[in-house]
Amino acid sequence: MENILPFLLIIIASLFQGSFGLGMKYMNPLKWESWWVVHVFIAMVLFPIIWTFIAVPESFDIIDQAFNNSNSDVVRAVNLAMFFGFAWGIGGILFGVSVPYIGLSLTMGIVMGLAGTLGALIPLMQIENAINTPQFPYVIGGLCISLLGIAFTAKAGIDRDKITNSENKDNSIIIKGILIAVACGALSSLLAVGHTGVNDDIATIASQYNVKERNASLVAWLIVFIGAFAMNILYAVFLLLKNKSFNSFLVTNSKRAYGWAILSGFCWFAALGVYGQGAALMGSLGNIIGWPMLLGLSLIISNFWAYKAGEWENASGPFKTLLIGLFILVLASLVLGYSNTVS
Repeated sequence: MENILPFLLIIIASLFQGSFGLGMKYMNPLKWESWWVVHVFIAMVLFPIIWTFIAVPESFDIIDQAFNNSNSDVVRAVNLAMFFGFAWGIGGILFGVSVPYIGLSLTMGIVMGLAGTLGALIPLMQIENAINTPQFPYVIGGLCISLLGIAFTAKAGIDRDKITNSENKDNSIIIKGILIAVACGALSSLLAVGHTGVNDDIATIASQYNVKERNASLVAWLIVFIGAFAMNILYAVFLLLKNKSFNSFLVTNSKRAYGWAILSGFCWFAALGVYGQGAALMGSLGNIIGWPMLLGLSLIISNFWAYKAGEWENASGPFKTLLIGLFILVLASLVLGYSNTVS
C-alpha cells in the first residue's frame, strides 16, 4: 500500500486539476476580473492557509524561520520560490491571450507539454550527477512519451476546431499565438520549479518541529503563492480599474457564479496540495516524476469534461486521435511511475 499511495494521491490530484476549470464556464453575470479576485483569494490564500494550518500548526514559525534563516542559500531559495510564483502568474495571463489566436486545444497542448517537461527537467538537471542516476533514462523516456501524447491531443483539438469553426486565420496570427503559448508554457513550469526549489529547505526546517515531509510540502506552497497571488491580484485590480467594474461584485443573480468561484478555487489548491503530498512520498525525485504525471493525467480529465459537454460531437475522426493521445499519456504515467521503483 505504501508503494501505491503516492500514485493514488497523484491521480486524485489530477482529478482536481482537470476539473477546476469547469467553474470558468459559469462566470456570468460577474465580470471576469471580479470572478477572478474571488477565485484567486480562495485558491491561493484562504483554502491554502486553512488546510496548511490544520496539517501544520507551526506553519508561521517555519515560514518565519525560512525568511530569516542564517543560511543565505535558504533565503535565496525562498526568494526564488516567490519570484517563480510571480512569473507563473504572468504565464497564466498569457494563456488567456493565446487562446483567441490559436484556440483552447492547441494552447492547452503547448502549455501542458512545456510546463510538464520543463517543470521536471529544470529541477532534474540541478541534481548532481543526475544523468548517472538509474532513474534518469526512465524519466527522460516518460517525458518524451508524455510530449507525444500531448501532441496527439493537440492535433485532435486542432482537427476538431477545423470542423466546428469555419473561421480561417492568417498564418501570422497563428504563429503569434503559438509564440505566446510557448512563453506561457515556459513560465507555467516555474510553479513546479519554485516549489521543488524551496521544498527541501522547508522540509528540513519543519523536521525540527516533528512535521512530516509530506505536510511540509503544504508550507512550501504558501511561500510560492505569495508571488503567485501578488501577480494575479495585481492584474485583476488593474482590470477593475481599467474597466471601472468594481460595482460588478454586487450584480444581481450572481450567487451561482460566486459558488463556482469558490468551488473552482478549492479544486485548484486541492490539486497542488494533494500532489505535493504524493510527490513527497515518492522520495527525492518525487516532484520531478509527479509533476508531468499530474499535468498529463489532468489533461485526460479535462478532455473527459469536454466530451461530456458535447465539445466532440460531429468530430469522430479527431476524437479517435484524442483517444490515442490519452492512451499514450497513460503509458507515459506508467513509465514515470515505474522510474520511481528503479534503484
